[in-house]
Amino acid sequence: MDLTGKTVMITGASRGIGAAAAREFAAAGANVAMVARGADAIAELAGEIGTQAIAIPCDISRYWEMQKAVETCVTHFGGLDVLVNNAGVIEPIAHLSDADPDAWGQVIDINLKGVFHGMRAALPVMLKAGGGTILTIGSGAAHNPIEAWSHYCASKAGALMLTRMVHKENGDQGIRAISLSPGTVATQMQREIKASGVNPVSQLDWSDHVPPEWPARTLVWMCGPGGDDFLGDEVSLRDEAIRKAIGVA
Repeated sequence: MDLTGKTVMITGASRGIGAAAAREFAAAGANVAMVARGADAIAELAGEIGTQAIAIPCDISRYWEMQKAVETCVTHFGGLDVLVNNAGVIEPIAHLSDADPDAWGQVIDINLKGVFHGMRAALPVMLKAGGGTILTIGSGAAHNPIEAWSHYCASKAGALMLTRMVHKENGDQGIRAISLSPGTVATQMQREIKASGVNPVSQLDWSDHVPPEWPARTLVWMCGPGGDDFLGDEVSLRDEAIRKAIGVA
């Protein structure tokens, strides 16, 4: 994929899939706007990538901050072609009957409202330009209940529906909306899941998880013709045919 001249904004870019995606998109020639609460981490990554990248500290759970981040990106690079809704949290892991309501709501604020905030801030820019791509990190948890993950399952199911809504409302206006279900990925989130000791996912061995570079490469691939068969739908990195298409089988 040659994305020279394109601008990509990635939320949750300070580590894990987000940081790997920033590197992959930059390697494909794109300008990269990295968004995260961890200002130092994205500043360091921007320094590593070079002039193709900027760091934009932002709390995506606050719409005005996300709107300002998009404005900063457009001012700096002249536009916004791809939005990657990657930021997400899973802590605190708790059974529904014991969950702290405020902490449960904070996960929804990031995982679901944060996705909406990104879409809402980016769509007017993309529609004015005649099109764009919105990619959202999904999960198998969007489809199946997992013990002690009520907040995560509910938020991922909602994020998938937002992807479908964008396709429904804006697909005929040049907006490509696709979700990526990456499977279990070797990131800090999996360390938190492991530490909880709850449900079968926490019992997986570290070697069972795919490296973050795999979903990062898939996101780049989804920006090209390969993603066109999945508009308004979900790409699953568990699918061997997808892995072969990406070159990570």
